[in-house]
Amino acid sequence: QVQLVESGGGLVQIGGSLKLACTMSGGPFSDASMAWFRQAPGQKREFGAAISFLPDVTYYANSVKGRFTITRDNAKNTVYLQMTNLKFEDTAVYYCAAKVSTGDLTDGERYHFWGQGIQVTVSS
Repeated sequence: QVQLVESGGGLVQIGGSLKLACTMSGGPFSDASMAWFRQAPGQKREFGAAISFLPDVTYYANSVKGRFTITRDNAKNTVYLQMTNLKFEDTAVYYCAAKVSTGDLTDGERYHFWGQGIQVTVSS
């Protein structure tokens, strides 16, 4: 059974940095495309960043481009999201997702497996 476990969330000041990690167990991590989505209170879930199982293929939402970096370590079955220059509007529950099919990496409906989510709060 595939499990995704997020870590690294918490409280950070505006302009600060935070690094999330998501570790997969029970699944073919090296064959999976991975993504981070987020959901703010009262808002719909939105795409943040994705990384393909193919080398050097990444996608970012415009809202995080240039500030967030998604990477993966296949030896550790882990995907990371380095977040810098954090803003109030980055406050959300962040979800790690995985899929082993092809297609749009930005579409949450195409992801088969999800983590439980981790809170990121940006404050002054």
